[in-house]
Amino acid sequence: MKTSARNQFLGTITAITDGAVNTEVTLDIGANQSLVAIITQESAQTLGLVVDGTCTALIKASSVILSADTTVVTSARNKLIGKIAKLVPGAVNTDVTLDIGNGKMVSAIITNTSVAELGLKEGADACALFKAPSVLLMAE
Repeated sequence: MKTSARNQFLGTITAITDGAVNTEVTLDIGANQSLVAIITQESAQTLGLVVDGTCTALIKASSVILSADTTVVTSARNKLIGKIAKLVPGAVNTDVTLDIGNGKMVSAIITNTSVAELGLKEGADACALFKAPSVLLMAE
């Protein structure tokens, strides 16, 4: 399957918590990092998700928020910490690639103004933030 989502992480399911309508799925994606996805119970059942099973998490680069403060506390369930590997500026936005370890990268599309205000530079520490409902899951 091909997708336009730039961020794709194969992970092992470490926890599944069912709610009244939605299910929370936690994935270990390696590099001492994990992701949390919120999907419907029906989707979790259709995908056949089980603890210790695998699935792929997809996150659009436009859903990723960056912070230069790696200790920032927010309501976003997902916080991936790493170093800025690449900045590709465009006319309005910059494509930022964050190396989170073990060859894993997170892409974010943010405004050029935000890059300047945050003082983002290649090699600097940063964290990628995104909400759990922004994570799509795919299983075979």
